[in-house]
Amino acid sequence: MYSIRHAAGVVLQASAFVVVAISDTAYLALAGVVLASFGSGLGEVSYLSLSAYFPDSVITAYSSGTGGAGVFGALAYASLTDAAMANLTPKQALLTMLVVPFIFAYAFWWVLHLPPSVHRVRVVEPRSWLIARGEASTVAPLLHDSDDEIEEEEGRAGRDAATVPFNFQALPSKEKWRAIKPLFSYMLPLALVYFAEYFINQGLLELLVFDCAHGFRLAPAAQYRWFQVLYQIGVFVSRTVGGILPWMPAVSILAGLQLLNSGFLTAAAVKTSLLPHFAAGASIVLYEGLLGGSAYVHTFRTMHKEISPSRREFALGVVSIADTFGILLAGMAAINAHNAICSLPL
Repeated sequence: MYSIRHAAGVVLQASAFVVVAISDTAYLALAGVVLASFGSGLGEVSYLSLSAYFPDSVITAYSSGTGGAGVFGALAYASLTDAAMANLTPKQALLTMLVVPFIFAYAFWWVLHLPPSVHRVRVVEPRSWLIARGEASTVAPLLHDSDDEIEEEEGRAGRDAATVPFNFQALPSKEKWRAIKPLFSYMLPLALVYFAEYFINQGLLELLVFDCAHGFRLAPAAQYRWFQVLYQIGVFVSRTVGGILPWMPAVSILAGLQLLNSGFLTAAAVKTSLLPHFAAGASIVLYEGLLGGSAYVHTFRTMHKEISPSRREFALGVVSIADTFGILLAGMAAINAHNAICSLPL
């Protein structure tokens, strides 16, 4: 069913660009943002699950690609709308970006080579629209204790595990909890990293405004856009390099560092003298992106190595919602924090 999910993602992407571009009210613009967010969430859970059918190096490639997409998106919009560059209106810039969904569709259906074990949907064959229900596997553990066990099951996975997916819905309630419980050790630190990260992005960055003498003569809106570009560069670099480094700090350590980061920037938003220049703020935002990207790639590469192949697709899909949950909580907290800081006397 990955083809159907991908088609839905392409439609949601294109719809989001159009809706936001033509919006003349905040409600319509927010509707476009919801479409984009829905497509992003659907894509992440789908493609991370799909990575279970490939070697673990795919996690690094996927993480790097998503990080690169963030850089490209932020840099493209900043460049297209900057008065010193393309100087397009936001509407023109968004409609120009409609080329992205077409590239996205082409990459999946014509460039990506799916392994034979992945179910394919054919429009002209209605029987391919549904997947035959496989029997649930209640024997294989979620986590292995040794590399030998992983290698043994990967040998079996090459023959049959990928063709008979782990059927979570068919499990009894106790077995469902046993299947999910070990995943919390991956989900909680990742959710904390993204909570702190998006608390900064959604509630604090727009409050860090520097005058011309301390902001490279950038207007406040331009400062915010370039903060986003630098954040995405940090994410891209860490997601690309983090996958090939021999050692990385535990995600729980990265979560603690990101929480400290959000605490300092909260203080800086209240007392602006803590950040004397745009360059100082930009350095911290870049560091924020490095922490977030490192946590992401480290989490999913570790899972790919530790989770048994027969349940890897299921586990990657479940844990992929952890960052989304952290972002959701951050959005709700950021609204109140932003309003509270703005209400403080100057």
